[in-house]
Amino acid sequence: MNRINRVVITGMGAVTPIGNNVEDFWQNSKNGNSGIDFIKSMDTSDLEVKVGGEVKDLKLEGYLDKKEIRRLDRFTQYALIATEEAIKDSNLDLENIDSNRFGVMVGSGIGGFHTHESEFGNIHKKGPKKVSPMYIPMAIINAVAANVAIKYNARGICTSAVTACATGTNNIGDAFRHIKHGYADIMLCGASEASFTPIAIAGFNNMRALSTSQNPKRASIPFDKDRNGFVMGEGAGILVIESLEHAKKRNAKILGEIVGYGSTCDAYHITSPDPKGIGASKAMLNAINEANINPSEVSYINAHGTSTPYNDLFETNAIKNVFKEDAINIPISSTKSMTGHLLGAAGAIESIVCIKALQDGFIPPTVGYENKDEELDLDYVPNIGRESDLKYAISNSLGFGGHNASLLFKRWE
Repeated sequence: MNRINRVVITGMGAVTPIGNNVEDFWQNSKNGNSGIDFIKSMDTSDLEVKVGGEVKDLKLEGYLDKKEIRRLDRFTQYALIATEEAIKDSNLDLENIDSNRFGVMVGSGIGGFHTHESEFGNIHKKGPKKVSPMYIPMAIINAVAANVAIKYNARGICTSAVTACATGTNNIGDAFRHIKHGYADIMLCGASEASFTPIAIAGFNNMRALSTSQNPKRASIPFDKDRNGFVMGEGAGILVIESLEHAKKRNAKILGEIVGYGSTCDAYHITSPDPKGIGASKAMLNAINEANINPSEVSYINAHGTSTPYNDLFETNAIKNVFKEDAINIPISSTKSMTGHLLGAAGAIESIVCIKALQDGFIPPTVGYENKDEELDLDYVPNIGRESDLKYAISNSLGFGGHNASLLFKRWE
């Protein structure tokens, strides 16, 4: 198709360690309230890792029916809850839209780990006959997109990009392009993750990726000299995006606009980013070029900022590659300092942060920042957020495998 559409955001939903809806999540982000605490959902006595960013005070019975609670893995449950909020926020009349032009792109970095761990236990302890017949449809990653599509009768494209920690950003970016080039009118897009299981914690920890700090306030400390690994988080973020034409026809409330998307691969290493930040730089530049703006017009960057020694340094290098002498003037924050790292869902909730930051003219802080690293010399908005006149915001995501993805959002005027 040759038509080019502007793409706007009309609804958002979130389940996070600092709020189970968008407004609570955003207010806690603005106020610098951390959701990182000692892990309570499982026994950590045999694990080195003791802290995480868990979803709190979420009673599934208030959102899902008994069948959904029984037959869906937690990562799909989180996505359905966030999707319901996004649909309500968008005021979509599902009876009066073309369901064939209504699609879903929702993914997960690692999928149904709760189900995997449970069923692995069953086969080893009780034998193959005791493996649940629902094991596969509960655990496979595309279950999240499929269940969203089934619930809301979305008969257009239904896919799940899986790019580790870039998953949410890639799903939103791919959905943006699908509407931009005329293949859909409306998309539900984002990602979900629920990976607080012993095997997931042990796996990440044994590769030395996780922080073993037992001080929740000094565990997820992006850009701080003492950072020593990321903190696991969980949750979901979902956007409703539409062509501007479709949104205007139904008099939709417009929250913001997606104007650029970049996606590249480092082709360097399975877990380490490229030290020079070449792939991440190119992803940001591609998003900026698609929007046809100058790099100097970007007024906020929500960094991937995982609190690992390599990521924070290499992402800083990438930002300097793109913005040159202007890099020092661009506020950068990592909201993972409050939520932990939601793996595949990180870019989805961080896109919501960017959209709310543009709406409110407010930059959330990087909390827990105490000790400056001499190699990291940019403005990381330490500890206290600030008001600012924002027009364009970038959300960065970098995933194992060298996946880089950047989204560029514009304030709606």
